[in-house]
Amino acid sequence: MQEIETKRRYSKQRECILNALRQTKRHPSASSIYDEVRKEIPNISLGTVYRNLSELSTGGEILKIDAGDGTERYDGCAEPHYHMICRCCHSVSDIDVPYLKDLDKQVEKISGADIAFHSVLFSGTCERCKNN
Repeated sequence: MQEIETKRRYSKQRECILNALRQTKRHPSASSIYDEVRKEIPNISLGTVYRNLSELSTGGEILKIDAGDGTERYDGCAEPHYHMICRCCHSVSDIDVPYLKDLDKQVEKISGADIAFHSVLFSGTCERCKNN
């Protein structure tokens, strides 16, 4: 089967959204991204932000993370890495441990499936909530 490459036209809105994500270590919601992007593009709609976030995550340029509170969060770093979600405040943070590339191969051997990648979300209490 031949892959079809789709070229997207340049979009100032998409570029601004991507820049907003890549300039933060936070994992903001679409609403937070919308608030940030409106500083540069005041007439942008929330629907445009959602549509562009969907395109960027589907295209592998950003990550979409289910924070467990009904809100999706976004990460401007699409390189494989792990996250921790706080069960109290629902913050999402990067976990700085090596990505286990061999885990995909191990799971392939056990399951017989073709594994493209894996995603691990740790759930617990963040340091800030733990100390309050």
